[in-house]
Amino acid sequence: MNKQNQTSRREFLRRASTASAALSLPWIVSASVLGQPNYVAPSDKLTLGVIGIGPRCTYDLTAMLKLDDIQCVAIADVQASRRDAGKALVDQHYGNRDCKLYRDFRELLARDDIDTVIVATGDRWHAPASMMAAKAGKDVYSEKPCGLTIELCQQLADTMQQTGRVFQAGTQRRSVPNFQQAVRLAQSGKLGKIHTLYASVYMPSIDTTWLPGEPTPAPEVVDWNLWLGPAPWRPYNRKYVQGGWRGYWDFDSGAKLLDWGAHTVDLCQWANQADDTMPVEFEPAEKNVTARYANGVKLVLDFLETPFGQRPGWVQELGTCPVRFVGDEGWVETGDNGGIEVSPASLKKEVEGYKKTVGLDVSAHARNFFDCVKSRGITNANPKVMRHSHIACHTAALAWLLKRKLTLDPVKEEFVGDAEANGLKSRPARDPWKLAGNA
Repeated sequence: MNKQNQTSRREFLRRASTASAALSLPWIVSASVLGQPNYVAPSDKLTLGVIGIGPRCTYDLTAMLKLDDIQCVAIADVQASRRDAGKALVDQHYGNRDCKLYRDFRELLARDDIDTVIVATGDRWHAPASMMAAKAGKDVYSEKPCGLTIELCQQLADTMQQTGRVFQAGTQRRSVPNFQQAVRLAQSGKLGKIHTLYASVYMPSIDTTWLPGEPTPAPEVVDWNLWLGPAPWRPYNRKYVQGGWRGYWDFDSGAKLLDWGAHTVDLCQWANQADDTMPVEFEPAEKNVTARYANGVKLVLDFLETPFGQRPGWVQELGTCPVRFVGDEGWVETGDNGGIEVSPASLKKEVEGYKKTVGLDVSAHARNFFDCVKSRGITNANPKVMRHSHIACHTAALAWLLKRKLTLDPVKEEFVGDAEANGLKSRPARDPWKLAGNA
């Protein structure tokens, strides 16, 4: 079945159920009649497959399992220990042993009874796996950063448009109330004309060294070749697969800048009503990169030496991942603890009455994704949003790497008069994975 052009399995079942009910006895009984207020008919449930189940995915999946209309049916991971831990989580939740396990996620994608997938591998696999899932007819929730390079972010957005699949980038703060409230205030005009946006990010760094080689486990224990995927080959070391890959150039996005930047730059884009575009200039300095939009608004990516410790220049009690939006009549700042600070004090009433939620909570973002899967609507962190905010982050990282100002054409998504920078928009991919995202 060509899932791009034909009705999905779930839609077919729903329509069949409706037609049957209209022509015969009322086989479908309401949940309230059954005495089960949270009951969801099997035909109304979406099936979920998991690709990569480390600590972050476990956090995401725990929230998704609480949704009554979602059924997790399969997990793929290259590590046996993580596969088994994921199955234990899912089977315990449902009280059965039905969750199927796969070492190779392509076997999971080959199943026609899976509607949606969450891609939560390391950065190197996010875009290729997401594109392969879309081409297999699955709707995709991808953890961020969604693409290791500018080119992969472009290809990912294009693939979602071409296949018509629903996509949600895992920048969940778009669905968290305090960040939404701060953006609304910035867009309301009550801060005056917005002139500067501040996004907190990690201090960029590049590590091109290799950890010492260790004996490679059997593929059934850790499939090292599949773990590397499109990344360049290097010897196995257990620290990589235990999460120690972060910070290495071959595996991490944008010199670590996108780990927070995918969230904070994205929120600044949103506050500036710039989801359709990007800054046009990026100028690096010792402690920040300053970007400028065509409308004159500045975006400052503030490098934090201790992002999880002291954050000089920010309201400390607001927590991690802070952002600040400044206008000529006031400012608003918010972060992961759910609080909001504003100036002048007369604006406090503008940011009251919202439900305080921590910025790591994925519940509302997941709900938005699955609702859009059912309605075929536009998600909060849709491909266009992801494309522009991620490319802006990658450009800032390249400006830092090259130690010079970069001028970006936001329409062509090219660097103006800079062949070296344009050459860094992509990276060579290792065979046999070179065409994995485009096969």
